[in-house]
Amino acid sequence: MRLSSISKSTFHSILMASWMLLSLVSATQASAQTFPQKPIRLVVTFPSGGAPDILARLFSEKAQLGQSVIVDNKPGAGGNIGADFVAKSPGDGYTIVMGTVGTHAINGALYEKMPYDMVKNFSPVSLVASAPNLLVVNNDLPVKTVAELITYLKANPNKLSFGSPGIGSSVHVSGELFKSMTGTTMEHVPYKGRQFAIPDLIGGSIQLMFDNMPSALPMAKEGKIRAVAQTTAKRSNAAPDVPTVAETIPGFEATTWFAIFAPASTPKPIVDRLQAEVVRVFKLPDVQEKLKTLGLDPVLSTPEELQRYQASEIVKWAKVVKESGAKAE
Repeated sequence: MRLSSISKSTFHSILMASWMLLSLVSATQASAQTFPQKPIRLVVTFPSGGAPDILARLFSEKAQLGQSVIVDNKPGAGGNIGADFVAKSPGDGYTIVMGTVGTHAINGALYEKMPYDMVKNFSPVSLVASAPNLLVVNNDLPVKTVAELITYLKANPNKLSFGSPGIGSSVHVSGELFKSMTGTTMEHVPYKGRQFAIPDLIGGSIQLMFDNMPSALPMAKEGKIRAVAQTTAKRSNAAPDVPTVAETIPGFEATTWFAIFAPASTPKPIVDRLQAEVVRVFKLPDVQEKLKTLGLDPVLSTPEELQRYQASEIVKWAKVVKESGAKAE
């Protein structure tokens, strides 16, 4: 179409639209270059003391973004409350979340109604770390191996109960997977956080947990609870003497992971700025050594790699939830 055939008003509208688009792009680039200009809120979807909180506070202490990173614990509903808060926050990089396998891969299959979309409402930033869950039991429970636990459960159906820091957490679903693969029954007792479950485990109100290794391993080493097995396919270097569940139940694997997400509308330059800092912090030798002692493995990624990994994990855990029959009560 020739320019002469376009009306002056149409041509003017096209020019204005092009100018506005260029202005928007320039403004986005400028804001990314000056980001951040105020403190960043890093939401943790569980109470203090657990692996997500540990990772968030490490990042908060070590980040060098020119502004402070403030950790904000918003627990509840298996992590959904905190994740939903971030999903509905402005996409400006100032509110991000330490997502978990629960909040960003499991809960969509477990909850009949989700307040947010695990994929559409977030911009992936980077994977941070992964860890086994550790099967730990009350010291008075007369089992020291996975085989002994299975035998005990079959002889005492529904007599034992296992705790978790919330419905949909990897701790919860690890227990459901164990029940499904062994044909055993036990009651799930969800708590508002692991710090509420551990006293009951030590006291005997609940008899076992599949707790995150960074939380459970120090207590097992102190003798307060007994470590029976870990849930990854291979033994962690942090606990080489503790066998895996898979050594008794071939194919059993439940890895918990943690990753940072921003709201869906966050500009890519800001996502990239955050991702670069996450990678820098968690590659620091002292941070890596700290993670190693806790049983956490740094697993860093690009936003695109996290996006692909999350998609595969959603498929995997949907299958586990369906086969186990687990539901958010």
